[in-house]
Amino acid sequence: MEGLIYLEDGTVFKGRGFGARGTAVGELVFNTSMTGYQKILTDPSYKGQIITMTYPLIGNYGVSEIDNESDGIHAFGLVIKDLCDMPSNSNSIKSLDQWLREQNVPGVFGVDTRQITKKIRKFGTVKCLISTEDISIAEAKELCSRGELRGDWMKEVSTKEKYVLEPTADTEEKPYDVAVLDFGVKTNILRCLQARNCRLTVYPYGTPAAEILQEKPEGIFLTNGPGDPEEATEAIEEVHNLIRTSEVPMFGICMGHQILALALGGKTYKLKYGHRGGNHGVYDKETKRSYITSQNHGYAVQHESIILKGMEVTHLNLNDGTVEGMEHRDLPIFSVQFHPEASPGPDDNAYLFDKFINRMKGERENA
Repeated sequence: MEGLIYLEDGTVFKGRGFGARGTAVGELVFNTSMTGYQKILTDPSYKGQIITMTYPLIGNYGVSEIDNESDGIHAFGLVIKDLCDMPSNSNSIKSLDQWLREQNVPGVFGVDTRQITKKIRKFGTVKCLISTEDISIAEAKELCSRGELRGDWMKEVSTKEKYVLEPTADTEEKPYDVAVLDFGVKTNILRCLQARNCRLTVYPYGTPAAEILQEKPEGIFLTNGPGDPEEATEAIEEVHNLIRTSEVPMFGICMGHQILALALGGKTYKLKYGHRGGNHGVYDKETKRSYITSQNHGYAVQHESIILKGMEVTHLNLNDGTVEGMEHRDLPIFSVQFHPEASPGPDDNAYLFDKFINRMKGERENA
């Protein structure tokens, strides 16, 4: 079947369709990871987006039962250069094409992904239509113009019911009770905390601070998630209440980092084309080391706005100087913009989970 990509500025890319037969409108972004397409597609932070993979060969190791970061694909579409329809991997249970069909997600291959990426880098992310239904250019233009880009996806991808996950660490030490505020959490974040002897109570989006504190958590964790952080108004208010009424250690990642900044009175802004991939350099001012990080975000925290609210910048992006981490001068609160749990990407930054554990350990010992 034919595949069509239509950008809101009138640009058209024609290729071959794969995956589901359908049409979707979303924000066109690119990801520079060489591997990890299954983890990327199932990351809830990609809700509402159409992903262009810059690495040319996709699908070569198929799809496994162990590499999902959530219960299914959240991206609205996938754009790639070359599709491998004969995967080779001992864990593979199906092809990428079959998986996208089952998940009702359209894909287009056989297009110049380098040209698409260069266009996004020059002009920024753009509203896009992807279709495998053999529609006309006129139809694509009309459907694209009527499509809406939402910024409040974190409200939809969050869990609808509170649930508890027990620690997986092999230790007799008392578990750390951690409240997880779910804005679209990746499974590997939860696994990293469980492996460090944390009992996790995962709360739906917008859960009141009073309800969370009633359970007397020893730590509070703010997860990743999709969309515009400024539209997470309920979450911003409740995180502000948590900061105001509690002094337990708090750690935020990605969307959690941005919501934390807004709850403290800081500001965020939209990046031209965002940071998405497993190879982004970040400098840690505390360790005086540079790290390769996994990233997936389209917004950033405004540097000056958080310094005026009691925060110190701890990490900087080595490509554009944007804020990649911050820590409160007086309270046990810190956050990072990147993903220390990786999946996909390097795990060089897992020390940040240990930092969170050590904060809780210190509070427990001082109690």
